[in-house]
Amino acid sequence: MWSELNRYRRVFFTFAQNSLVRDMTFRTNFVIECLSSLGWTLMNVGFYLIIFEHTKSIGADSGWDREKFFLFLATTWFINSLVQAFFMPNAEEFSELIRTGGLDFALLKPIDTQFLISFRRVSWSSLANFAAGIVIAAVSLWKLANREVDPYVPTAMSCLLYVFFCGCGVAIMYSLMICLSATSIWLGRNQTLYNFWFYITNFSRYPMEIYNRGWGQALYGLFTFVIPVLVVVNVPARLIARPVEPRSDSEWWLVGWTIVATLLSVLASRWVFRTALGSYRSASS
Repeated sequence: MWSELNRYRRVFFTFAQNSLVRDMTFRTNFVIECLSSLGWTLMNVGFYLIIFEHTKSIGADSGWDREKFFLFLATTWFINSLVQAFFMPNAEEFSELIRTGGLDFALLKPIDTQFLISFRRVSWSSLANFAAGIVIAAVSLWKLANREVDPYVPTAMSCLLYVFFCGCGVAIMYSLMICLSATSIWLGRNQTLYNFWFYITNFSRYPMEIYNRGWGQALYGLFTFVIPVLVVVNVPARLIARPVEPRSDSEWWLVGWTIVATLLSVLASRWVFRTALGSYRSASS
């Protein structure tokens, strides 16, 4: 098993190296893409700074004050940048592989097809937002630790859990993306479904407390239990920022559900992908 894992690790690093060489071949384009991503990030920071000029927290009694909410935003950029760097370029090209017959050659490779489809290309410029997230998280944590009222420093356990649940968030987002990509085999082209992915994942960019009232409770239930995108950012952000201490032991169900949702999402994506491949008849048939 270890030798097999090591083989996949070497293949992945080869893909990543080749992608970096390709990006460095067109360095000006690479720099422009990085600056574009950073510009979008700065506009978001400015937007929320304006909001906090008029309110002390996002949502009444939610606990998401300015510093803690910017930790939430940094978590969003960590997860989204990883998804966009490692999975988005490959998902976008999957329908083209089907149309041109490139999937035929992928199926002949002596390696798992889903792994090959998922990691064959890395968009290094998308990691610019990851670097921006590090800066914003560091500034927010420094301000939390040095403020006069209720200073806060996360524990080592909180940091470890934060990294683990960020990984769970990436796995959930990847699973949703690969499921949508696999539908290309049945539909031929599914560009509209990629727009659907962006619409759905927009719900993960905000604290889940804002949905848990009124008619928003239907969205809260849908995007927590059916399509679990609300737990993607909320759970790791809650662990690192501690916006609200659990009022009862039952509130830890959200942490447990995130682990269950991650496992179910990965298994479901594997099943959908393999089922879709069973319907593939190659470009020449």
